[in-house]
Amino acid sequence: MRINVKPCNAIPTEIKLHQKSGVLEISFDDGSQFNLPCEFLRVFTPSAEAVGHGPGQEVLQVGKAGVNINEIKPVGNYGIAPVFSDGHSTGIFTWDLLYALGTDYAELWADYLQRLEQAGASREPAQVNAGMSHHDH
Repeated sequence: MRINVKPCNAIPTEIKLHQKSGVLEISFDDGSQFNLPCEFLRVFTPSAEAVGHGPGQEVLQVGKAGVNINEIKPVGNYGIAPVFSDGHSTGIFTWDLLYALGTDYAELWADYLQRLEQAGASREPAQVNAGMSHHDH
């Protein structure tokens, strides 16, 4: 999903990953502080596979409840590339994007939930091979 990203002219002073609660805490040097759930970040990943290569090509990210961040890789001095527990690691979150996600969190999340509902999709991961026996792993 496309997000209106404006230059925030602020840089993070601290980025903390709370794995137990699945929240990324970011403090910016302008005094702003945001607590962004890992699921939210995963859903709004800026990677090409999710955003597509043009308007209208966005791929709705579904079944991401419970997704966490395993590690955070710095990208230059302008962003981070979180490694998500579902294996996704190609999204580069710039400071401007993180700031926009934090600022518009409530609105973006409500919009996402509405899109999920319209698509008849769920935040809960689908039970893959639910009918299969457990000793075939």
